[in-house]
Amino acid sequence: MAPSLRARTLRRAAGAGGLIALVTAGLVISVATAQAATVFTADFESGSTSAWSKSGGTWSIVADGSPTLRQTVATGENAREFAGDTAWTDYTVSARVKPLSFASNGFAGLLARAGSATTFYRLALLPGNQAQLQAVNSGAVTVLGTASRTVATGTWYTLSLTVSGSTITGSVDGAAVGSATNSSVSAGRIGLQTAYATAGFDDVTVNTTGGSTPSSPATTSPTPSTTPTTPPPTGDAIYASPTGSASAAGTISAPTTLVSALTRVAAGGTIYLRGGTYSSTATVTIAAGNNGTSSARKTLSAYPGETPVLNFSAQTEDPANRGLALNGNYWRLYGLVVERAGDNGIFVGGSNNIVERTITRYNRDSGLQLSRIASDTPNSQWPANNLVLSAESHDNADSDGEDADGFAAKLTIGTGNVFRYDVSHNNIDDGWDLYTKTDTGAIGPVTIEDSLSYTNGTLSNGTVNANGDRNGYKLGGDDIAVNHIVRRNVAYNNGHHGFTYNSNPGTMTISNNVGVNNAERNFSFDAGTSVFRNNTSCRSSSGSNDKTVGDADSSNQFWTGTNGSRCANLTGALGWSFASDGRLVVTFGGKVVTP
Repeated sequence: MAPSLRARTLRRAAGAGGLIALVTAGLVISVATAQAATVFTADFESGSTSAWSKSGGTWSIVADGSPTLRQTVATGENAREFAGDTAWTDYTVSARVKPLSFASNGFAGLLARAGSATTFYRLALLPGNQAQLQAVNSGAVTVLGTASRTVATGTWYTLSLTVSGSTITGSVDGAAVGSATNSSVSAGRIGLQTAYATAGFDDVTVNTTGGSTPSSPATTSPTPSTTPTTPPPTGDAIYASPTGSASAAGTISAPTTLVSALTRVAAGGTIYLRGGTYSSTATVTIAAGNNGTSSARKTLSAYPGETPVLNFSAQTEDPANRGLALNGNYWRLYGLVVERAGDNGIFVGGSNNIVERTITRYNRDSGLQLSRIASDTPNSQWPANNLVLSAESHDNADSDGEDADGFAAKLTIGTGNVFRYDVSHNNIDDGWDLYTKTDTGAIGPVTIEDSLSYTNGTLSNGTVNANGDRNGYKLGGDDIAVNHIVRRNVAYNNGHHGFTYNSNPGTMTISNNVGVNNAERNFSFDAGTSVFRNNTSCRSSSGSNDKTVGDADSSNQFWTGTNGSRCANLTGALGWSFASDGRLVVTFGGKVVTP
């Protein structure tokens, strides 16, 4: 496994057609393979470019708020980096691009279907405030579309290039550059390019668009698909973009701002966020009282095929500085990336919400947290019946290393909250934290199912903080009994325990879970009356025996110094991906095991 993207991670996207089935650890797993999925991402956080092949120029990873890939030779005609598979056909490639310098004939851009170093489709930013969609065949350029737009050096732009059959489409920050029919190249890799220019590149994503699905490269970073399963409506949707105006109509051609759109959307309505970076110093709040209904949710969604990134890097580390606060009821959040907030990335204080296919990363407290809005919030208004679905949370880290988890439902919450098909990894503290304490009230039972927690306690760049608890699933606190349900989950390579009761003496349901190579114990339950069924614990080297106080029968295979028979299918490199319907596929050594 190459370290070019996130270390210790292999993302394997399922190919078109067929069914994968495996019986392991008491589980029967059947996952329909994806017809549309994210098959490649690169955020360059690991500091390596080994997944890419260079052709010209001087490329290196540099700090630009976060690690980015930069090309620094301004006098060369062709500086290119390629990645992916030459057999890829129909897909959308998106990336953030920052031009740093231009000669009069220079450009910086994004490539698709690169069949060779001189044959591909290109979406380019040009000096003179132009963006251009091009077909390049053996170096000869055919212009497919041109749009006037501001192109300033030192500014990030999100480019999106879609190739689907003979239709080629490009956009910049969600605004169309062109769409044309061209058949000069049918398959090829993705690429980044400058000519007589210097530029930075970041957050590269490849989504399949149906048809002939690309095979997944062996070194991609796991990121959920941001393509909704339904196309945008043509009626009452509101559109927002990073360059929108608060007073604009909110149409696709005259987008408004995110904050303005939140105050306008009616029950049953949808806000579509165009791709690009939405930078804010203030928390973006969906206020209590800004509600949908059980039959007509309000939706805040990524525009199909595009990635909106809510960036709060200008915030200082402070509990008041959250990123996106969802305090309303009956909302659906879909396909958003929320990063670098001064506290939680996404905070959920409302009820009956769905948070789906989000990514929370590099925030300075837990990436996504459920908790009451304020200390005087009535019990009847504690967040309840929320579903966090097919979400990823990683590399969240606070300065003292004690509080930044991937996902948290803690301190005070209501009942009925569920985490399903979620992935938490490389957070400085825990993967999941369900901490409760006597001076804040209590939390209702939480269900965590069909999810993955790995390498928590160590950030992707190798940073460890001794103050971090570093568990995969931390399930309690302050000797308060809460009867959580934890089933069909995987805990791998976390820095302390895989699953731990953490002073929760309740009757938890702990069933069909897998713990592999967690630093101390895979399962650590020192008290309580929890019920353990069909759990599996494996180690590749010596470690502490599992401890399970409660009702644990012979259906379990816990670690007591040797591996049981089920462990034969739980060796090799960890991999994971989301199927097109959002279900999580986890593999060890290429074998699907759970959930």
